[in-house]
Amino acid sequence: MAPMSPTDLVARYDGRAPRYTSYPTAPHFTGDVGPSVYARWLAALPEAAALSLYLHVPFCDRLCFYCGCNTGVVRLESSHRAYARRLIAEMKRVASAIGRRARVRHIHWGGGTPTTLPADALVAVMGRLRALFDVAPDAEVAIEIDPTSLASDRLAALREMGVTRISLGVQDLEPAVQQAIGRSQSYAQTQTCADLARALGVHSLNLDLIYGLPLQTRESVERTARRALDLGADRVAVFGYAHVPWMKKHQAVIPEASLPGAVERFEQQQAIHRVLTEEGGYVAIGLDHYAKRGDAMAQAAACGRLRRGFQGYTTDDAPVLVGFGASAISQLPQGYVQNAPTAAGYGALIDAGGLASVRGIALTAEDRLRRDVIEQLMCALQVDLVGTAAAYGADPAPLIANAQGLARFAEDGLAQFDGRCVAVSEPGRPFLRSVAALFDVYLAESSETPRHARAI
Repeated sequence: MAPMSPTDLVARYDGRAPRYTSYPTAPHFTGDVGPSVYARWLAALPEAAALSLYLHVPFCDRLCFYCGCNTGVVRLESSHRAYARRLIAEMKRVASAIGRRARVRHIHWGGGTPTTLPADALVAVMGRLRALFDVAPDAEVAIEIDPTSLASDRLAALREMGVTRISLGVQDLEPAVQQAIGRSQSYAQTQTCADLARALGVHSLNLDLIYGLPLQTRESVERTARRALDLGADRVAVFGYAHVPWMKKHQAVIPEASLPGAVERFEQQQAIHRVLTEEGGYVAIGLDHYAKRGDAMAQAAACGRLRRGFQGYTTDDAPVLVGFGASAISQLPQGYVQNAPTAAGYGALIDAGGLASVRGIALTAEDRLRRDVIEQLMCALQVDLVGTAAAYGADPAPLIANAQGLARFAEDGLAQFDGRCVAVSEPGRPFLRSVAALFDVYLAESSETPRHARAI
């Protein structure tokens, strides 16, 4: 059978689907899981459970038009310092609820732009974190940085914080595209930021690129990807722009007519993939990540140890994620918990003396099984449905019934199902979310399907 054209593939498979950084996904969280439930779940954490910590800073010095993150422009230093104090207060309460100095293997600062916090506030938060938790000597400490707004005093703070990995937002290097998305950022600024971080001893560099932005073409994203190669990043994440102005009002500034069509988006994704893998020598990881062959993420993928969480793909295998700050989500054995989404709402709850959680979901046995199936697909591009069900003491029949939906994928050479195992082919990689969605009972049963971003 002749390969399908990009036009035919997109027409057949490019619907809307969750990104599956969790299962069940956040639209299914409810107010039934609040502070009292969260406190009980924290207290019940197994003694030996290692933790991964996430700190969300919802501030930026500018708001890029394309941004889908939970952030806003806040320049008042007093607001930044107040937020840092609240992070420390929340950490104290969580540590108290756990009842011991729990072991920590991974720390991630996200946002927003975490380095909008004053240098001494960043150091103070990290210092209190290390006092409250038993941070492993070899723990990874990662932080997201905007290369255009990294003040010089933050560099010393990064060293004092013990940062080992930085993630630089690049998105696109074409001036016209940058102007269209409200993000002016020269290559020199990005290169300088990467060089300064390495000089501090930060041993690992991540880059973020985006396709599907206004005015992008296949040729322009190839130019950006080739220039990004010169930065020597250990990992590159490549995301499709999610145009969701009904959720992110500022995205309405971007005219729909300026956005690439569905087929163009697919061709852009494929073009970046070719540059990174064929010219850059990167290994494709899961849906949208790339890593150098010697990088820990490439090794984890090769050994079946890759994980997927709220920050995307990770080598972190800690069974518990505890989130701090506005909108942060925690993952515990019992389920998921999310903090108040706005800085104001988060601050009010912390100032009231309690935890900041406002919604979440308790996992059922079926949720855990399907989460495992979906994570295996998203990470390894394959899953043994019968074997996975057996590990949970479950009947595989419902999963096998879901897998019958793979027939059309098989016809097009994108995936195979032999009655037991699902395997997604290399051409099927861009369609992983659509394959995973077959096993999402919440998506199938919802009478009002959430308006997710495009699957490609």
